[in-house]
Amino acid sequence: MEHENHTVVTEFVLLGLSQNHEVQMILFFFFLLFYMIILPGNVLIILTIRRDSQLGSPIYFFLANMAFLDICYCSVTPPKMLADFFSHRKTISYSACMAQLFFLHFLGAAEAFLLMVMAYDRYVAVCKPLHYTRLVNRGVCCVLVGATWSGGFIHGIILFSLSIHLPLCGPNILDNFFCDVHQLVKLACANTYIVELLMFLNNGVVVVMCFTLLLISYTVLLLKIRTQSSKAKNKVASTCVSHIIVVFVMCGPAMYIYGLPFQAVPMEKVVAVFHTVIFPLTNPMIYTLRNKEIKGSMWKLFSKYILWCGKSKTNILK
Repeated sequence: MEHENHTVVTEFVLLGLSQNHEVQMILFFFFLLFYMIILPGNVLIILTIRRDSQLGSPIYFFLANMAFLDICYCSVTPPKMLADFFSHRKTISYSACMAQLFFLHFLGAAEAFLLMVMAYDRYVAVCKPLHYTRLVNRGVCCVLVGATWSGGFIHGIILFSLSIHLPLCGPNILDNFFCDVHQLVKLACANTYIVELLMFLNNGVVVVMCFTLLLISYTVLLLKIRTQSSKAKNKVASTCVSHIIVVFVMCGPAMYIYGLPFQAVPMEKVVAVFHTVIFPLTNPMIYTLRNKEIKGSMWKLFSKYILWCGKSKTNILK
């Protein structure tokens, strides 16, 4: 019987962000314009860090990985959302729904863990500067980044395993533009208190724990730099403020959606849009706009590209 419950629902109907055609077209062009501007910006961040030897410190290595994670994260739900703006009946298959759910939480958790790694990097740089090159060398950085991906994978696979065991037997309507665990729980046709509790512990508690630890770590850092010189204090404070902004931008919506154990939350769709579409792509930009080294390197890379295009055009005309 349990197997039958799993095979009854073969697809889900997504209600999307709006049922109004004019509103859907406005949202489509808004999100498309946003992607055309911000997505290449994240790619530029990665290229700049990889090509400029002066940006070889661990913090830039982590920033490049964050930009890559955000690009991957924003490839999970937005493409389907943009395509659905032109669909009269928005549907997603059961297998595609489960894949979307897995990658959403896999990449989201990996980025949360990466923020903790970046907090560790700043802690060592401020509190143990003489041991920085030993504690945060290239090998350690690769291990830490690998651990963030592994932790995200474990988090995603646990939620995926719990989700595929939910007894779904109808209805199959999801009042959102993507699949997520708390929406599937609402469609379960049997008592799933144990599964709900495990999902909450694996999702909501992890988000709150990461947010709390990150907030404590940066508070300690800001208190620690009070004894340093004004120049060093301003530089470290600027970096910490950028990190804190990203922590609130990323963890705030996640706690709002997953902090309560599968209860309906007001404006869930709006928060979900910012959480899955807008904020992830802007996270690396927050670091970039407050970092003179990256902005300078970007301008050099852009100038070289313009110069190369000019020479190529001249050669073609000859």
